[in-house]
Amino acid sequence: MFWCIMCDMIKLTIGENQGNQRLDRFLKKYLAKASLGFIYKLIRKDVKVNGKRKKPEDMLEVGDELVIYMSEEEVASLQKTVKKVNAKKQFTVIYEDDNILIAQKPFGLLTHGDGREKKNHLANQVIDYLISTGEYDPRVDRTFTPSPANRLDRNTTGLVIFGKKAAALQELNMMIRERDAIEKIYMTIVSGKVEDNLQLRDSMVKNEKTNVVTITASEDGKDMETDITPVAYSKAGKPYTLVEAKIRTGRTHQIRVQLAGAGYPIIGDIKYGKPVTNNYMKSKYDLTTQLLHAYKLVFAECRQDGPLAYLQGKEFVCPLPDRFDRIKNDIFG
Repeated sequence: MFWCIMCDMIKLTIGENQGNQRLDRFLKKYLAKASLGFIYKLIRKDVKVNGKRKKPEDMLEVGDELVIYMSEEEVASLQKTVKKVNAKKQFTVIYEDDNILIAQKPFGLLTHGDGREKKNHLANQVIDYLISTGEYDPRVDRTFTPSPANRLDRNTTGLVIFGKKAAALQELNMMIRERDAIEKIYMTIVSGKVEDNLQLRDSMVKNEKTNVVTITASEDGKDMETDITPVAYSKAGKPYTLVEAKIRTGRTHQIRVQLAGAGYPIIGDIKYGKPVTNNYMKSKYDLTTQLLHAYKLVFAECRQDGPLAYLQGKEFVCPLPDRFDRIKNDIFG
């Protein structure tokens, strides 16, 4: 996005991260402190696109010239103050190009911030990284922020995809909604011997207060679909299975609650696992949370005319965390 300040007006040229969005939504991001009422009044009286008045719902296109008849001071007073977060980098870059970044999220890190942790989470760390490499400047690009297209729980490790450009992020979000366009495959260890492939199909409800998911027969439940493939069996002692879990939906705690419901709880899972197994794992491996790792992404169905067509068929894998790998080697040899 380019801008030019002339007396009491500001002229903007819409760039690739600002195009393909409604005029009112662009202005609400650009003038983040302004009320919606102010934005609509501004559109009626003091905004032109390519020299013409437009409606709030009219779409902006790349290359459009937008003029706001306000002074620089007035505009600045309605814009959000841009501050670099300086979040300590804890992730590893697995893959990066002009459109996307695939990060390996470590254990204990949130994907997004929440009420208790607003600064040091993966999204902020990636933004700071892109600022440091010169690929993102929030002072210039006020209406778009690179963001993750998928999320992992705090104690789940593995691959998270970020869109570095608006078109790429929109495409990623669409592909994830279509379920099989991007295959997301996890690895975990469960209690019991999973002898055959499983196709788990359930409905869930979530208690927002306790953050606990329950499988339900109610028609109000949200569907969950997970495919389980056994990979290895424990060499001695109690039966454990190393499994791959391919998710076709992305519900909260989906893999954990479905495996527990099928009789194969994840080791170390305090919410959905077996207390006896968890106590054993704690005493033997000091394991106090579930072992769940998002280790593989496959771009299975990219639109041929889409911005990510070049990723068709590409597969990205990240290694198991050290603790997971040690426990796996001890149990399965």
